[in-house]
Amino acid sequence: MKKILSVLIICLLSACASKTTQPTSELEDRTMGGGGMGAGAQEGMRAGGGGFGMDPLRDPSNILSQRSIYFDFDNYTIKNEYRDLVLAHARYLRDNSNSKVLIQGNTDERGSREYNLALGQRRADSVKNAMLLSGARDHQIESVSLGEEKPRAAGRDESAWTENRRADILYQGEY
Repeated sequence: MKKILSVLIICLLSACASKTTQPTSELEDRTMGGGGMGAGAQEGMRAGGGGFGMDPLRDPSNILSQRSIYFDFDNYTIKNEYRDLVLAHARYLRDNSNSKVLIQGNTDERGSREYNLALGQRRADSVKNAMLLSGARDHQIESVSLGEEKPRAAGRDESAWTENRRADILYQGEY
């Protein structure tokens, strides 16, 4: 009986000890070889990028690829529908301390040139302030006004004016 019990204990112990682990060299080969994930891709995955190796700022399925915040007429309050977009960019800046953005405030053609420059600056500053409150650092964000000088849409109707009342987020290297 003792012999059977001893054999059974040895079998149980060997069964527990038989768990083998995968050699780590295979994983190391993947990261060191050409098929591995580079630092940029890893950064993209941290920022919420879904694609392997895809820059989240250029991935069309990522919110970070959206760069325009639209405003109502004669207003510089960020609409609720753009809050997630602004927060996503703020988080990206917080997590990537070397990244910098330029926020360009734009207006439609209605109003004087001076008024539109001031309104464009208030729009750019409202986006900047929201980003600063959400974790981005001041040295990462510059805000400027283009006023009515660089319209995205030509035309003198509500559709064109709506398209031109916006703030655009441009990352370093894009401006």
